[in-house]
Amino acid sequence: SASRNLGEQYLEHARAFGDRVGRAGFRLVYGGSTRGLMGAAAQAAHDAGAPVLGFIPDFLINREGINTSVGEMIVVQTLAERKARMAEAADAFVAIPGGIGTLDEITEMITWNELGVHTKPVYLVNTFGFWEPIVEFFRRGREIGVIRPGFERHCRVVADLDELFAQLTAK
Repeated sequence: SASRNLGEQYLEHARAFGDRVGRAGFRLVYGGSTRGLMGAAAQAAHDAGAPVLGFIPDFLINREGINTSVGEMIVVQTLAERKARMAEAADAFVAIPGGIGTLDEITEMITWNELGVHTKPVYLVNTFGFWEPIVEFFRRGREIGVIRPGFERHCRVVADLDELFAQLTAK
């Protein structure tokens, strides 16, 4: 999320995520904004030694800012191009609490995984119970048959950052 209207606990969570990315020796690929959770995670990842790669559509630069001091920033033309470029560059997809853009991006990565466009893991970090309505949607969808059995292979719901990084580093 690039929102500025966030509680401090969400910003701290984003910083903790970025810090853990760096300490684990991973690279952060993200949406390129300097604002909100995106900016907090990118700065923390950079400060912890992670390479940071951001993709930001040119029409969002004036609105959200671009920070080349945290890593490489690539300006793209559209949101669709940003998603495609991030998907190509990433090894896994992680959604911490976020807004409509986060929901759009993570559901597309889940869909691509289910359809075989990629086989990279997708995680929802359910800190603060944030993703519970989506988890309930998935449960209900499986119950009535619009979401296939085995969906958990395509979208892994983890309780917190400890569980996420345990899974990411288990390989």
